[in-house]
Amino acid sequence: MENIAELMHGFEVALTVQHIGLMLVGVLLGILVGVLPGLGAPNGVSLLLPLTFGMQPVSAIILLSSMYWGALFGGSVTSILFNIPGEPSSVATTFDGYPMARDGQPTKALATAFGSAAFGALVGVALITLLAGWVAKAALQFGPAEYFAVYFLAFASFIGMGGSPPAKTLVSLAIGFALAAVGIDTVSGSVRLTMGVDELVKGVSFVVAVMGLFGIGELMLAVEDEATSIKGVNSRVDWREVLVTLAGLPRHGWALLRSAAIGCWMGVTPGGPTAASFMSYGVAKRFSPRRENFGRGEQEGIIAPETADHAAGTSALLPMLALGIPGSATAAVMMGGLMIWGLNPGPMLFIEQKDFVWGLIASMYLGNVVALVLVLLTVPIFAAMMRIPFYVITPLILIVITVGAYSVSNSYLDVMLMMGFGVLGYLFKKLHYPLAPLVLAMVIGDKAEDAFRQAMLISRGSLGIFFSNGLVATLMGIGILFLVIPLVGQLRSRRTMARPAL
Repeated sequence: MENIAELMHGFEVALTVQHIGLMLVGVLLGILVGVLPGLGAPNGVSLLLPLTFGMQPVSAIILLSSMYWGALFGGSVTSILFNIPGEPSSVATTFDGYPMARDGQPTKALATAFGSAAFGALVGVALITLLAGWVAKAALQFGPAEYFAVYFLAFASFIGMGGSPPAKTLVSLAIGFALAAVGIDTVSGSVRLTMGVDELVKGVSFVVAVMGLFGIGELMLAVEDEATSIKGVNSRVDWREVLVTLAGLPRHGWALLRSAAIGCWMGVTPGGPTAASFMSYGVAKRFSPRRENFGRGEQEGIIAPETADHAAGTSALLPMLALGIPGSATAAVMMGGLMIWGLNPGPMLFIEQKDFVWGLIASMYLGNVVALVLVLLTVPIFAAMMRIPFYVITPLILIVITVGAYSVSNSYLDVMLMMGFGVLGYLFKKLHYPLAPLVLAMVIGDKAEDAFRQAMLISRGSLGIFFSNGLVATLMGIGILFLVIPLVGQLRSRRTMARPAL
């Protein structure tokens, strides 16, 4: 009941003319970001982040989160109408969404995607509403050892459950740790890894890094793929068919609930929306009595990835707010914004900044409803924008990213770093290295280091402090288990290959 009362207060904060206006602007920008190739939710949020520095934190986070919801919805538009996923997490939607639209049912495909997405998002927000206060209260008992155990668990989860090869994930994490260490050591006060460049004393700007990694990197890939001639299906929306399709979604109640559960789990853990959508699609295909229709325009093939995608994208904000650990790349960008605004994610945020936390949670309910309505209204407009030659869009995106990088601290070094991160992001994508672990390590790498060193000072160098009580021992044990999972899988595969055929 306490959480419900706080939520009602949050609606009082969110339901103002200014905040409703910011939701509309954020959702429209998000849909644009999700629709246009070369952009994505992490990059869109990072581009908008410098413009929020002069805003109140509540208004700023409502704008950024609304852009996030809009980008998630917008990515589905191109997946269904053009067979081009606007977001990585929308790839699985193309498997059945585009065949259904191509067969003369674009309205049904879009309505199925948007209705499922709205359901998944609302389940994710409900999870945050119910569990956020409890998670925050539990985290108040944490000391340096417990915090390090949580960070260790987050890093280990990426290795054991992130979906990428463990070795590549380790490389990504290591680069992120190295970048997080640049600047002033917060424990000793010494300057490190600046290579004699005075401007690096303040560290490597997180905003500049994500602009390069997600913006320039994705842009280079899009140019390489020559996404210049896109032919889509008819994008007119038949409102009668929309209502009929939405009314029929409860018939797929089990698929909706199962996909939402998968999405929430992958959002709270570092699996993220992309892994959630693929996992949900695979599970749906495995258990569906119509599995032979998957890939040919099966409705459940749209419901499963869209529900899981949005449930994961929403619930990823829970560990970011309550524990200071982002569950997705976009949540990591938002967490960087919180730090820039002078807010420290974690349990104290729920005590010291109630208006901020519950205003954000309330805006999630409103923002997703606004996104659902606007995306239906603007489908024909944004579908038409997809036919703009890509050589016209590319320079505009590049200019926006460059101006955004320079505006962070009015430094040409930041622009050069952004370009360097763009090349790094391009190479990561080409070599199939995950970017999310790098972003996570950049955001919380220094926090994990500080927690570890403080724990070592308290215990006078004894690692036993990380197993000194049930809570920290359990967290460390689960983290070690996640590290062992890939090794067990490799051993099993080797044994299977070495076993002689009968």
